[in-house]
Amino acid sequence: MSDSHQPHQEHRLREGYERMLERLREGAHELTWENLQKELDEAVEFEAELEEFTKDELSLLRAWVERDLKNMRRYLSAGGESVATWLGIDLSALSRKVSESLLSIADRSVVERERFEEDLEAAQADYCEGEMAVPGRMACVHCDAEVDLPELTRIEPCHQCGHRYFRRVSQ
Repeated sequence: MSDSHQPHQEHRLREGYERMLERLREGAHELTWENLQKELDEAVEFEAELEEFTKDELSLLRAWVERDLKNMRRYLSAGGESVATWLGIDLSALSRKVSESLLSIADRSVVERERFEEDLEAAQADYCEGEMAVPGRMACVHCDAEVDLPELTRIEPCHQCGHRYFRRVSQ
């Protein structure tokens, strides 16, 4: 890919991201996790029809929007003050479209209690059960049980409590 192509691609992706946020803002119903997934899928379909994005670009767009919204919902549900404090910047620094979209999505977000605890644990984790990891010591973010990985291996659920999320333990 040439350097002259890079700014154009970045511009297209930024516009796609903004349009996806705007479509999510326009949704009428509460944003439960399932509704959010459905609306993200619809936004991706819309982008696929509107713009010449590759499958990889569409996957990236969806992943980025989902990551940011998950992070925002987690922050707000844990007692975070506002979208502006989550971003760590003044909302006026954002385009009006983006800030209105984020505020609307935050207002309509519904965080399910049982999923919330797992989300908090996942936020503290660097690794998840089923992923491959290089050797070293890991700790379960739920019960702090430690496990030594002697070689490159697939992570199993915690042997103490069965939970899925782990962080590296430094010496």
